[in-house]
Amino acid sequence: MLLGASLKAQELKGSYSGDLEVQGMQMELVFNFISTEDGYTATLDVPAQGASGIELDSVVLQDDIVIVNSAKLQLTYTGKLVNDRLEGTYNQMGKEYPLILEKTVKKKPGNTALPSTQAELDKLAALETGHYKYSVEDYFKTPEAFSFQLSPDGKYIAYMKRRDSGERDLYLKETATQKESLLKKQEEDLIRGFYWATKNRILYLQDKGGDENYHVYGVDVNGENDSDLTPFDGVRVNIIAKLKEEEEHVIVQMNKDNPRQEEPYRLNINTGAVTKLYTVKEGDAPVAAYNFDRKGNLRAITRVVDGVNTELIYKIDGEFQRVKLSEFGDSFGISSFNPNTENPDDAYIVSNLEGDKTEIQLYDLKKNEKIKTVFSNDTFDVSGMSLSRKRDFEIDYFRYTGEKTVIVPVSETYKKIHTRLKKEFGEKQFFTVGKTDDETQYMVAVTSDKIIGEYYLYDVAKDEVKLLYKLLPHLNSEDMASMKPISFKSRDGLNIHGYITLPENYKNGERLPLIVNPHGGPQGLRDNWGFNPEAQLFASRGYATLHVNFRVSGGYGKEFLKAGFGEIGRKAMDDVEDGIDFVIDQGWVDKDKVAIYGGSHGGYAVLRGMTKTPEKYACGVDYVGVSNLNTFMETIPPYWEKYREMLYKIWYNPGIAEEKEIMDEISPALHVEKIKNPLFVVQGANDPRVNIDEADQIVKSLRERGVEVPYMVKYDEGHGFAKEENRLDLYRAMMGFFAEHLKDKKPEAIKG
Repeated sequence: MLLGASLKAQELKGSYSGDLEVQGMQMELVFNFISTEDGYTATLDVPAQGASGIELDSVVLQDDIVIVNSAKLQLTYTGKLVNDRLEGTYNQMGKEYPLILEKTVKKKPGNTALPSTQAELDKLAALETGHYKYSVEDYFKTPEAFSFQLSPDGKYIAYMKRRDSGERDLYLKETATQKESLLKKQEEDLIRGFYWATKNRILYLQDKGGDENYHVYGVDVNGENDSDLTPFDGVRVNIIAKLKEEEEHVIVQMNKDNPRQEEPYRLNINTGAVTKLYTVKEGDAPVAAYNFDRKGNLRAITRVVDGVNTELIYKIDGEFQRVKLSEFGDSFGISSFNPNTENPDDAYIVSNLEGDKTEIQLYDLKKNEKIKTVFSNDTFDVSGMSLSRKRDFEIDYFRYTGEKTVIVPVSETYKKIHTRLKKEFGEKQFFTVGKTDDETQYMVAVTSDKIIGEYYLYDVAKDEVKLLYKLLPHLNSEDMASMKPISFKSRDGLNIHGYITLPENYKNGERLPLIVNPHGGPQGLRDNWGFNPEAQLFASRGYATLHVNFRVSGGYGKEFLKAGFGEIGRKAMDDVEDGIDFVIDQGWVDKDKVAIYGGSHGGYAVLRGMTKTPEKYACGVDYVGVSNLNTFMETIPPYWEKYREMLYKIWYNPGIAEEKEIMDEISPALHVEKIKNPLFVVQGANDPRVNIDEADQIVKSLRERGVEVPYMVKYDEGHGFAKEENRLDLYRAMMGFFAEHLKDKKPEAIKG
């Protein structure tokens, strides 16, 4: 990089704002300059359009002259740096305009005049006036300890531990002495995840304020050598392969060289040195996934072709060759290479190309032929398998999710372990979620619809099961509500599955207020049986909760998945409505007291439901939900760009007139006049997936009609609230909102 860049780094770094005057109108532009090892990167905000974080291609600084370029936007800005001011010219699509930029403090995202004040939200929360055995905090405060992970040698257990003030720090406990020590204290940003890289070192992930640009950090078990191993601003990093055979390294993927494409690197977990392993060349099909063997060799790549289809290319005799082309909705992917074979081209494949349901196959990738099906289920997609590294990678068990999660033991060793744990835990769900390298100790998680989670350590040699920790032990399982699987026919004949949660003290014949909770995604995800803290909170206040796995949900086969393509907000929404009608017909629910609440796609479903069938819902809570499909498509994060055509396939393509018409028809922000009943809107200001403008525009439109909409915005959150104090604010306000609009009078105390 040029010398001038390094000399002026401190002067240029930061945000510079100015008004661009075009045809008598002014539009504010904000350039955000970020200093890097190689010079600068920059992003552009256009507040009036609700756009922020637009990646720009290049920044050059030489002799006080700054040149910024973006090929996509067809813009160039050239300015002279004078103290904290840039004086220059803005050129876009061949037209030039003078533009002076002043250094500024970057503004908060969105329209800061719209959110409700804390006093207004506190007043809303105070509307829940009942006396209950359990408070909102009891369900949603961070557990005293959680995310337990056993070290490879079994000497330590690492876990997150809650401070009295709600922050969560990373701790270690010696298994022999039970001595506990603080390893990493939370500062401003949350530790989003961690794992044991070696017996002596832990890697953890952090982002800034929920922006999902994760960095990988490393720290030794003695607290030393704590460092950011990927200190690249504006770059999203994920760990994609752990190398047991070469423990000083892991494989990460990051969009360091191309914001729209993650590429793989070998990362030294001690020094942070990175070696790029593959470059996606200009003009190549974008890559969706990389497959490495246990020695860290790149063996296969999944690429997106024609925008929606995927191809698996596999290295044969040193060259990548296509093995399989799959249309969108079909699947053919590598679960793991099979080390327990003399043929290096054998792999376990997850595929639904030969039928409706996903199955696990043993496959010869070089010959491009199936050896055999190793596991399948006639009703549900198979979701995974586990191998024993100690026992030459023999298969221990298969897993799939039906009405509940099912573990199918395979190896004789694991059958004995499973039988022993079944004897210990009975009908509760239990899973081995970790083990030592020598497989003499297993971490076991136990859960049910009434137990959020318990962790145990099983010592195989001693045949001893020892309780480590119970999450939220103050929630007595006897007070908790049961989650009951249900199924019903949609109006066009599909078999739809879901769950109903009724209060623990429900009596037959009672017709309760209902909260229907469509899941996010929407494609490929589903609701599962188990402990759901939201449903339990709602049940404790006298509400029933309905979860519907509408068409496009995962786990039920590709026909069911594909039935939802191009039906978001239409037939997928019909399925939710049919579920409501079903539980009303069962006599469980008061049809005049139905609320709808959801996050992400679920938030969109709230807004769509209240504009599609407004008479059906007494009120709604939209949590980080899409309101306008047109603006949503324009503000996707850069690393989603390669999936744009898939997004169009799942939702709708604005470039096709008929589909653009549908988008306008089912975009709630364009039909706010149809919303008849109260709405509460919740948003994380830094959300990279659903831009804050999605929430702002629905709130602004409703208020312009004279409708007062409670609006909660958290400026230190992204796509969903991760910080405890923010979660508690959300649920307190939500319960006040539901109490105001679903209950006729002050509620009686309800057990549980």
